[in-house]
Amino acid sequence: MSLETLLENPNALPTAPKVVDELISSFDDPDVSVEEIARKVSMDPVLSAKLLRLANSAYYHVSRRIGNVEDAVRMLGFVTVRTLVISSGLVGGFKTVPGLDLKRFWRYSLHAAVAGKWIAKKVGVNTDLAFTIGMMHAIGQLVMHAGIPAEAQELDKSVGTYDDGRLEAEMAAFGYDYSQVGAELALRWKFPDVFPDTIRDFADPLRQSPLSRMAAVIHLAVWRARAEEQKLSGDALAASLPAEVAAALGLAQEELLDGMPAVSELSAGLEELIH
Repeated sequence: MSLETLLENPNALPTAPKVVDELISSFDDPDVSVEEIARKVSMDPVLSAKLLRLANSAYYHVSRRIGNVEDAVRMLGFVTVRTLVISSGLVGGFKTVPGLDLKRFWRYSLHAAVAGKWIAKKVGVNTDLAFTIGMMHAIGQLVMHAGIPAEAQELDKSVGTYDDGRLEAEMAAFGYDYSQVGAELALRWKFPDVFPDTIRDFADPLRQSPLSRMAAVIHLAVWRARAEEQKLSGDALAASLPAEVAAALGLAQEELLDGMPAVSELSAGLEELIH
């Protein structure tokens, strides 16, 4: 099945909640108001409840209880609320996917998101964008497992979903890979260009000139999230580090190996996003 045919398959594509669709369009609106965002989020009771639980979670250390969506938007800030709502909306868009443990998939994606945010802060890249793109970077995996389930699961037997050689194996088997699928999905959902560009390029950020710093950040975030799935530590983690990408960002290897907290620590309190 071609990439175009896959993306025309109604079984393969999630439906983004209406509020997510509206928040995506707000990327290009500098004058959007807190009240307007709060009103839109309030119209979706599931997302409202999730946002309030997140605002009151240990992750944000608030001193008083946040009781309504408008307070949550004011306290967290519009950009963070948009990040959280889009992320949880993506999670909600897929109910079951053949051959994929969704709980594990979204935990892995959350780990990439929090690692991306941490690395982005270190190198002066937009942290909220890094978080959202980290959450989205592997969404093409869901589309492929939903749209070509038999073929995707056959490939799973030889190269696991979180294995380092997965993209190459998909390219050999199908003529496209999950990064291309995810980039096309981001285009169809009308995300700003940084989303499809980064999702398409994160696997090999040094191929682009000039360097896309966001793609390099997500590359390192994915390395860290995969290492967690593969239970790498110590020497194995150090051996797997993409040293050239770290150097291109001006990051010392020691910062990533010794200075970076565990991804489970970085994501503590955000588990609500993926349930």
